[in-house]
Amino acid sequence: MTSAAPILEIDRLKTYFRSAHGPVKAVDDISLSLGLGETLGVVGESGSGKSVTALTILRLLPEASAHIEAGKIVFLGRDLVRLPKKEIQKVRGRMISMIFQEPGTSLNPVFTVAQQVGEAIKLGGENSAAKVREKTLQLLQEVGIRDPERIMGSYPHQVSGGQKQRVMIAIALSCDPKILIADEPTTALDVTVQAQILDLLRKLRDERQMSILFISHDLGVISEIADHVAVMYRGKVVETGSVLDIFRNPKHPYTKGLLACRPRLAGDTRRLLTVSDFMEVRKNGDSIEIIEKQVPATRLAELQSRGRERLLSPKGELTKLGITLPASNATFVPEDQSPILRVENLEVHFPIKKGVFRRTVGEVKAVNGVSFNVYKGQTLGLVGESGCGKTTTGRAILRLVPITSGKVEFEGKNFLGLRGEELRTARRRIQVIFQDPYSSLNPRLTVEAALTGPMKTHRVGKNPADRRDRAAATLEECGLLTEHLGRYPHEFSGGQRQRICIARALAVEPEFVICDESVSALDVSVQAQVLNLLKDLQDDRGLTYIFISHDLGVVKFMSDMMAVMNGGKIVEFGPSDEIYRNPSNDYTRNLIAAIPDDSLSSIERRQQLRQLHA
Repeated sequence: MTSAAPILEIDRLKTYFRSAHGPVKAVDDISLSLGLGETLGVVGESGSGKSVTALTILRLLPEASAHIEAGKIVFLGRDLVRLPKKEIQKVRGRMISMIFQEPGTSLNPVFTVAQQVGEAIKLGGENSAAKVREKTLQLLQEVGIRDPERIMGSYPHQVSGGQKQRVMIAIALSCDPKILIADEPTTALDVTVQAQILDLLRKLRDERQMSILFISHDLGVISEIADHVAVMYRGKVVETGSVLDIFRNPKHPYTKGLLACRPRLAGDTRRLLTVSDFMEVRKNGDSIEIIEKQVPATRLAELQSRGRERLLSPKGELTKLGITLPASNATFVPEDQSPILRVENLEVHFPIKKGVFRRTVGEVKAVNGVSFNVYKGQTLGLVGESGCGKTTTGRAILRLVPITSGKVEFEGKNFLGLRGEELRTARRRIQVIFQDPYSSLNPRLTVEAALTGPMKTHRVGKNPADRRDRAAATLEECGLLTEHLGRYPHEFSGGQRQRICIARALAVEPEFVICDESVSALDVSVQAQVLNLLKDLQDDRGLTYIFISHDLGVVKFMSDMMAVMNGGKIVEFGPSDEIYRNPSNDYTRNLIAAIPDDSLSSIERRQQLRQLHA
């Protein structure tokens, strides 16, 4: 599957984990080949075996619970599986290095950037303090960090997410490795920062003639950087080929599903296809059987027709804002209808305190004069990079952070002035779904307790039995089973946990839901299911949403109206389709341009440039 001479060959590798119920076949008889100076993209959902494959290559698995059952990993003529511990330590970092998924947890918070990069250089054999500092500075410059002298003396919490990831890349490059393993290196990053990191990795690969094993759950990202692709599902490689072949003519139903379930900026569907539309999985003893399904024409038609059209703000309001009315067949809110939520000149400033006595020396204007209306049954998308103020805006509306000034009216009442019983009643009607389903649920509470607790607080349900019945019905409405009520959060996948979080928000029968990055932590296939679910719930319950995300494609798919935020301000506002079709602000244009382009013409162009520079 590689045109260049292979530098790494994996042959029939099996990595198993011990459990009380028998072996877990995390990697089950896979074979891969990585060419010299090439990028192999390994793609699949969580649990497919991608990261375990990478950890197996470097023998970083926990010995107490994991073992390599069989297979070979041949690197420059040596089988890494059978190398003694002392020898594999000479390979790690020096010849094969790795960038882990979350830069925030990969860096030690008590050491400066210079100390952490310098430590890696010293482990490579350099002992001169002056030369260590010189090479640290050189590496930080090479990975594109501005003002490297200042960053060297900074601690991880003092640098942005993109800078943290660049520091991680600098550490990985410190010993001039032959292979760089990048495990989801852009998942936690904004789309613009993601584009910068992908450009950087391509540049470093070509300049250093380094091979890259790039792991991701997003085929769009894979299309930007990979030469060849391996698709993994449940521990097996189900399809391999050049990146162009995979996107032009996918053969396995799982690959087809992954390609089809991503929201696309150029698309105009009301629902998303999912992996289950392309295949059915049947258990056959210890093994599984994959049955390919053909997507019927009725299902494709449903994607275009099921659900309502875009519900845009009143024509008079849009005209007053100077927004050109779309020529499409979208519906408009009646002129005489009042907004369910009105936000006027909202400001949230956080004080900057320094010194022993913590005196205020300045302030951060996280939200700086934001105004918008949301109408009943509508979805307003808030989009922008980290730090733009979108999450703080959502939390300020909910009164989860102190508001400096401005107005928030809910159904004509001053929400900021409510107290006591009035506030509790209003809060029942406005709920929130947070970003991380793992930290949003109390690990000590069962699903039943998580759902019935808010009901009891807001006096929903006549008695415990009635609340349990309501919880079961809500759980089933969100695609889970009644029997799940007795389980704990750790017994569910990420997608199932997010469904539980959605069910918890709906348990008190709200009218307004703020979705704060509610799908950003999910695989693209699970993301499609959750987005479809949110749209179905909106239609069935008449819900109103504020949908917050850094992903413009997701926001465009979900939203009727869109507000683009930057520096605490709304820099562009209007119908989501129109903003994509004709953005008026440079910041919005940059967001759109940074989104991975997995069209065949773009992939062909990138591969042609690759061959010219080879």
